[in-house]
Amino acid sequence: MLSVVNPDGSIESGSLIDEIVREGAQRMLAAAPEAEVDQYTAELAAETDEAGRRLVVRNGRHRPRTVTTTAGPVEAAAPRVNDKRAWTRPIGERMRFSSKILSPCCRKSPKVSEVLPLLCLHGLSSGDFVPALEQFLGSAAGLSPAIVTRLTKQWQDDHAAFQQRGLAESDYVYVWADGVHPKIGLGRAHSCVLVLMGVRLDGTKELIARAEGLYESTESWADLLRDCRRRGMRDPELVVGDGAMGLWKAPAKVFPGARHQRCWVHKARNATNALPKSAQPGATKAIQEICHAEDRAHAEKAIEAFVKTYGAKFPKAVAKITDDEAELLAFYDFPAEHWIHPRTTNPMESAFSTVKLRTKVTRGAGSPAAALAMVFKLVESAQARWRAVTGAHLVALVHTGAKSENGVLVERQAAV
Repeated sequence: MLSVVNPDGSIESGSLIDEIVREGAQRMLAAAPEAEVDQYTAELAAETDEAGRRLVVRNGRHRPRTVTTTAGPVEAAAPRVNDKRAWTRPIGERMRFSSKILSPCCRKSPKVSEVLPLLCLHGLSSGDFVPALEQFLGSAAGLSPAIVTRLTKQWQDDHAAFQQRGLAESDYVYVWADGVHPKIGLGRAHSCVLVLMGVRLDGTKELIARAEGLYESTESWADLLRDCRRRGMRDPELVVGDGAMGLWKAPAKVFPGARHQRCWVHKARNATNALPKSAQPGATKAIQEICHAEDRAHAEKAIEAFVKTYGAKFPKAVAKITDDEAELLAFYDFPAEHWIHPRTTNPMESAFSTVKLRTKVTRGAGSPAAALAMVFKLVESAQARWRAVTGAHLVALVHTGAKSENGVLVERQAAV
């Protein structure tokens, strides 16, 4: 243990290893912005005025400030840059140095910011933050109850801005739609969070929109989709979802140009649940042969075999597959590299699994608006770690109308 005597005579004890880590973090946080500024000024060394004097030079440091990190509070003083180019160019073209490591407004590391909505969702009140984080970080500098309260208000403002942003600049090729049921205090009984997640033209996944809905009803889904349409969202190529009837009626009205893909995981579960336990293992294997077939033709043959084996004895179970055959096999008309993604709603499930886990035990998250805003911040943090789809380079081609035969993308035929 390390004991430190404060100026007022009090003694603080702490772990020597924590002090070493904090000191190392402070040195790195001092050195990294210095190197960043050195590189910035060196790259612009050739820009001079008429007298040959450099237009971009170092200009001391800003006042020191304390930054709360996962290693504890670290004091840092960002270097300053005197960029005379800013005054010789039109306002719209002015350039100023801004550190990517230590931005002017930075008081907390992103990792510390991520944990705050999590703590709120677990029922930690703003007054409990100081003692809780002091034990973990060694200090709660910059995280007073008043600041935490302002943060929760900012989360709600961020959420509102997200829900109102324009969608005209984004095209989504694949869209997953699902009702998520996090354990938070929503406004009505039997409420859920309706979520849209899409694949952009570069193959990355993105949260499109979310709203509180009732029973995943058609009205709730239609309201969400109409709002997206109003904000400029265009028809995706394929909408993927489970068997909720309310979901499928809404896209047909709002996005009539989109095709539908039913989730094979949900469909397989529904079909096997209609069978006796003795028949379920064989049926499960037969269903897997359908959805994992090498192409549509083999999938159709596997369906015929499934009907032949189980149709006479268990017509209800077979009907769950045959009645939605077109929607179950829609993914075969897209590149084989993409099949693993739209075949199920697993991308949505895995993306929100962390949110569901973290909100499972929450109580007293405050108002429904505050709770939804906190979940939004968790999703926003997790989104940076979402993986792009396999064959991302093919997504834009699908959007432009390129077709696939047996999973292989072919050139569009020239218009006659």
